[in-house]
Amino acid sequence: MEQTRYPKHMVFGLDIGTRSIVGTVGYRENDHNFTVAAICVKEHDTRAMLDGQIHDIGKVSESIAFIKKELEKELDVTLTDVCIAAAGRVLKTITVRADYEFQTETFVTDVHIHSLDLLAVEKAYDNIREEMQKENIDFYCVAYTPVHYYLNDYPILKLDDHKANKISVELLATFLPEEVIDGLYSAVEKAGLQVANLTLEPIAAINVAIPEKFRMLNIALVDVGAGTSDISITRDGSIIAYGMIPYAGDELTEAIMQKFLVEFSVAEKIKLACLKKKTVTYKDIMGISHKTSIEEVKEALQDTVTFITMNIADKIIELNGGKTVSAVFVVGGGGKIPGFVETLAHNLELSKERVALRGEEVLRDVHFLPEKIKKDPLLVTPIGICLNYYEQKNNFIFVNVNGERIKLYDNNKLTIVDAAIQFGFPNEKLFPRRGKAIQYTVNGQTRMTRGELGEAAVVKLNGKETGINTPIVQNDKIEIIESTTGKDAEIFISQLPEYQSTIEFQFNNKKIICPKFVVANHKLKSEYYSICHGDCIEILNYYTLGQILEFMDLPYQEDIKVNNVYASVDDKVYENFTIAYGNISEMSFRDLNVESLDTTLIEDNVEQTSFNYENTTMGAVETSYHTNTTQTTNKEIHILVNGQRITLKGKDKYIFVDILDYYEFDMTVARGTSLVLKVNQQSAEFSSSIENEDVIDIYWEE
Repeated sequence: MEQTRYPKHMVFGLDIGTRSIVGTVGYRENDHNFTVAAICVKEHDTRAMLDGQIHDIGKVSESIAFIKKELEKELDVTLTDVCIAAAGRVLKTITVRADYEFQTETFVTDVHIHSLDLLAVEKAYDNIREEMQKENIDFYCVAYTPVHYYLNDYPILKLDDHKANKISVELLATFLPEEVIDGLYSAVEKAGLQVANLTLEPIAAINVAIPEKFRMLNIALVDVGAGTSDISITRDGSIIAYGMIPYAGDELTEAIMQKFLVEFSVAEKIKLACLKKKTVTYKDIMGISHKTSIEEVKEALQDTVTFITMNIADKIIELNGGKTVSAVFVVGGGGKIPGFVETLAHNLELSKERVALRGEEVLRDVHFLPEKIKKDPLLVTPIGICLNYYEQKNNFIFVNVNGERIKLYDNNKLTIVDAAIQFGFPNEKLFPRRGKAIQYTVNGQTRMTRGELGEAAVVKLNGKETGINTPIVQNDKIEIIESTTGKDAEIFISQLPEYQSTIEFQFNNKKIICPKFVVANHKLKSEYYSICHGDCIEILNYYTLGQILEFMDLPYQEDIKVNNVYASVDDKVYENFTIAYGNISEMSFRDLNVESLDTTLIEDNVEQTSFNYENTTMGAVETSYHTNTTQTTNKEIHILVNGQRITLKGKDKYIFVDILDYYEFDMTVARGTSLVLKVNQQSAEFSSSIENEDVIDIYWEE
């Protein structure tokens, strides 16, 4: 053939089967067809493969080299790259769901979708490692297929360009053991070829046999080879499951060996003869010639056909959620055995019309340049391997992570994150980690202060620092130093927004400034106190008279007035209240530095003073200060506050502010523009006197 008939680039695909190897070279001119330029088939001289697994790498490599040489000779080209498929002999599939939530509504991009898929793959890896932890087998993800996408938990066909708060994927991940992949690679490389693309045999077959337009239907595809029968299931527009059974054409050949006492190669010829002849002549192992009818061969195969199809049917029902499918397409040489599809239909309880061989029907868009080639179910998987190159150009690559060589399935989107996942690097150690948070309450309201973020993982690619989403290629050297945890949360009383560091009083017409009292877990603390996890913080907006006198180092006197009313040591003194304390010399004020008391004074006095916490008013723990001065008070009065009857007791005289010891009224949060105080319908102040049976009103007003 003339060289000019072929485009510059053609795809070379190898279907490395248990009984034979099929080499196909072709090309695409558009998205709808495929042209086969040449095909070469080579049967194994020995049983170098069993059940889809390479046992003799050298022998398989020799067969591959033979096919390569024959195709190069026929086409006058040099073949360097090849596409291959792995059989599902020990196939492991896991279906997982992964979710990704955005902080705000976001337009979904390809990057988001790829990240979502990788989250699901990572989850599948975790599941397979847990499942296989007792077995010393390394599994690799050779393919993954999104089954369904979800936009804000609603199913959707494509996420691209939609706005979402949350995206999700249900993904089917497929795993094979390391030795299966390594065997294929070794055989191909020994033949002088490099793997350009690797897929699974059931994926290759289904891409040809069941186009996307049919995948809304619940259909099973069965590829009956020599060593394995590979199964795929479609439903609702997606491939929902892959599986296999280790029974196929070789079991039929072995049944003929037992029946007619012949060696394996002779049994193969008898099996193939029953597809196109009425009688067959053979010699048994004793050298005796025999002639038998095809009907006798079919009868010898019937029990084995029933056994294989029963296993296939059971696997289909298992993969399909415990029920049969709507239809079955059969490809591969084993399915051509007379009675195979009819028996499979019976075992699946389907009509004969719903189970059919697929050959010429699904190869309509495939053009064969060699005229001698007939469109046949045997060619579905080999051509599917070539077509998969265009659909998903991928490969295994090797990279080095922290000194260890690892293998990755290349989907042309590999990044350092993928390598880290395969390496087993914990996801949380890639990203900055926060220090421990502190949870506490302030005046009964729950608060949380987060710890600081640590440093992200240090990532180097081939010696240069880079980001974790940097693309990687074959033989890259990656170094990952795990991320750090940030400083634990720390917050001081002084940092609380409710806290105002000082409170002012008028003492003998002079302003004094005192540090505010704060109670943490029933103990007085200063503004420098570091809040701990679980602390109950109460900010007090008053002093007792006794506390003020203690800080000023003055004794209690019975003639002390607060807002012009005689007061006891337990009376509360709020912001800007006035205190009249007899005669104090100017020197005393200078010594006390009352204009601005040192905040360290509170720490010194807290250690020396005993407090008793009894009840809560205005969101703060009331502090009763005890001194050596005692005062006997037994007067009780009864008043009406905002329609509620309360009793005041323990004092000889009462002022308006005393009500707050018995009546809950939150003054820490303004509910209006001004606070209204009334006694018997008359405006009052906090220092106004209160008598028995007074009617009190206190409320916020706009």
